[in-house]
Parts: sequence; C-alpha cells; structure tokens
Amino acid sequence: MESELTHGPVMKTMIRFAVPMILGDLLQQCYNIADTLIVGRFLGANALAAVGSAFSLMTFLTSILLGLAMGSGTVFSIRYGQKDRCGLKEGILASFCLLGIVAIVLNILVFLGIDWIIRFLRTPAELTDMMKDYLMVIFAGLIGIFFYNFFASLLRSLGNSVVPLVFLAVSAGMNIVLDIWFVAGLNRGVAGAAEATVISQYVSGIGIAVYTWIKFPDLLRRDKSVRLRLSRVREITSFSALTCMQQSIMNLGILTVQGLVNSFGTTVMAAFAAAVKIDAFAYLPVQDFGNAFSIFVAQNYGAGKTERIRKGIRTAVLTSVSFGLLISLLVFIFAKQLMGMFIDSREAGVIAEGIRYLRIEGAFYFMIGLLFLFYGLYRALGRPGMSVVLTIVSLGIRVVLAYALSAVPAVGVVGIWWSVPIGWFLADTLGLIYYLITYRKGLTAYQPSETK
Repeated sequence: MESELTHGPVMKTMIRFAVPMILGDLLQQCYNIADTLIVGRFLGANALAAVGSAFSLMTFLTSILLGLAMGSGTVFSIRYGQKDRCGLKEGILASFCLLGIVAIVLNILVFLGIDWIIRFLRTPAELTDMMKDYLMVIFAGLIGIFFYNFFASLLRSLGNSVVPLVFLAVSAGMNIVLDIWFVAGLNRGVAGAAEATVISQYVSGIGIAVYTWIKFPDLLRRDKSVRLRLSRVREITSFSALTCMQQSIMNLGILTVQGLVNSFGTTVMAAFAAAVKIDAFAYLPVQDFGNAFSIFVAQNYGAGKTERIRKGIRTAVLTSVSFGLLISLLVFIFAKQLMGMFIDSREAGVIAEGIRYLRIEGAFYFMIGLLFLFYGLYRALGRPGMSVVLTIVSLGIRVVLAYALSAVPAVGVVGIWWSVPIGWFLADTLGLIYYLITYRKGLTAYQPSETK
C-alpha cells in the first residue's frame, strides 16, 4: 500500500499518517518499559538502576541507525514525490548498503568496548556485573534494530505508516510475555529481560523485511537500469550523515547526563530510570508527529507544492503545542501515580525524586514539540545541518547547565532537571529566527542531484 501526502485536506492527511507512527513508537517504547516494570517489581531498585542506565546507552546506539534511516527516508520521500522510480530504487540500494555496514561495525565495536562503556557511564561498583550481563545480551539486537528501522522508513516514505505499526504490535506483545516468563518464571535476572527484548526486535525486523520484499518486489529487485551509483551514495550520505549526527548528538548528550545522574547514587539513578520512561511516553507523540510532518513536507517539497507546505507548518504548530500543553497538565497532576507504576510504594525517596523531575521538565513539553517540528522541517527541506545546529544548542546547553548547576550545593540534582527546558527554549528561539530569515520570501522546489 502506498499513499501520497501531496493531496487532500492538510490536517486530516497529516494526522491520519502520524497516528500509526505514534502508536508504533509507543509500542516500541514498550520494549524497555516492560523491562523496567518487570525488573523493578521482581528484581528491585539495583536491577532497575542498571537496566535504566543501559537504556540510555541503547537509545544512543539506536539513534545512530535511526538517524541514518530517517535521513534515507527523506530522500525516498522526495523521490517518491517527484515520481522518480529509478532514483528511488537506486537510493534504496545505496541506503541499505550504507546502513548495513554501519550496523555491523557498530555491533563489533560495542562488544569490544563493553568494559570501557561501563566505566564511562560511571556505574557504581555494586551494579557493574549486573549491567554487563544486560549489555552483553542487548547488544545482540542491533542488527534487528537496523532491519526494522530501514524498512519502516522505506514504507513510511511511501505513505504507509500502518504496516510498521502492525509488526511492532506483534513484537511488543511478545516482548511483554517473554519478559514475564524469563524474569519471573525462569529467574534469569536482567539477562532474561534483555533476551526477551532482543528476540522481539528480530521478530519485528525480519518480519517487516520479508513483508516489504513480498509486497514491493519491484523496489527491491535489481534490474539493468539500477546499480549502486556514487551520486546516490553521496546524496544518501549527505542527508543520512547529518540526520545521524543530529540523533547521535541528542542521545550522546542524554548519555553524558546519565553519567552525571549516576554520580548522585542509586536512589537518583532509579528515580531517573523510571521518570525518563514516563518522559519518553509523554513527549513521544510530538516527536513522531514531527517525523510524520517531515515526510509530509518532503513529499510536497519534491512535488513543488510550497503553498501546501506553508499550510502544513501552521497546522503542525497548532496541533503540537496544543497536545504538549495537555500532556504537561496530565503528567503534573498524576506524577505520583505514574511513578508508582514502576517503583514499590516503600521506595519513598525514589518516588519523590521522580515526581520532582516530572513536574519540572514535564511542564514544558510544548517546547520540545516545537523543536521536533523544526528538526523535521529542516531535514525535509534539505537543510539537515540546521537540525544538527539546533540539537547542539539544545543538548550542549543542557549538559553544561546540568554540570554547572548540580555542582552548586544549594541546587544539587534539581539543576539537572532544570537544564532541560532551558535548552529547549533557546533551541526553539534559534530555529524560529532562522526560519524567519531564510524562508520569509518563500520556499523553492528541491533540485535533484545528477545521476552518475
């Protein structure tokens, strides 16, 4: 199934396309949410702290593959909007080769450097063995993550956001069942939680690859007119490398903050591990809406429909801000109940710190919603470098402020929490100024690179 986003009512088209993406990524979060819930309930606060710290690392590693896939998806969407079938097929070939090589190299490096990684995260001595057990298993899922993200990006670039949701729904359900079985039933500890996640990742990755091959053989099958061209590799690399850099910087900043959080001890680590899962669920819809908005803009950019893009921008801003404000209100009111889902009520200190985190950062979800729109817009308009700049501003300020403020005795760990919305605000301001200066006079249609 293919669907063009260049026709029909703007809001209805964007929402209809975005909803399956949002639901799909909510299900993907269930991989780690299931680990956190089950590990926290059955294995205790130390195991929760170890798995939570590993989650930040895996988010960083996944962001590399996700960024490459998102950048490739932008090129696919533009070619699809231009109705350039040959260019689309050659882009798919170039992207698959690029992402496949990166996934293999990345997998080798993380296994070789696992001890250094644990030291970099400033993991407390009592958690080192537990965290290593978890990471040794979870790293094996990187190839499955590559398969899923590549083929999901391809299908979404064609306007199909439903099939990726279906495969995630199946694998997320499997992950929860296997988590309970391996951890509570077989007593396999944190390694069991990782095994459940990896198995589920391969189910979704291989499943969506087989589906795409059967459904779109004309796009994946090589013929005489399609070959691996240097110009296609350069185009894919120019979009993917910067998008990958943006995603990696974003999550590297979070990983750096994770190391700072770890230095405050197990209570703060456990609170952060639980709260960050709630955080991810809360603003994930606006993140995915930003990605859907990017594909909408890219297709219309390729088709030269600049007025439709401007209408889409207005609609997207209104939708994202409204949703962000609503979620902020709900998180503020139900912060205690949300923390109680992950932590036993007897862990009063952990719950209290988690509530404080959620009520500071959670009040400003509308700002990160706008930031995701800026990311998606500049990526779709062929300016992924600006998305990188905004990410550096947002995360750079967050890291600097987190270390500076937390070092003040009167502020402490609260400084880490306040550094986040300050970074969002300054990045949003820069993104708006750049848009007003660069695009005030209007947009111009995308000019494809020459084939060589």
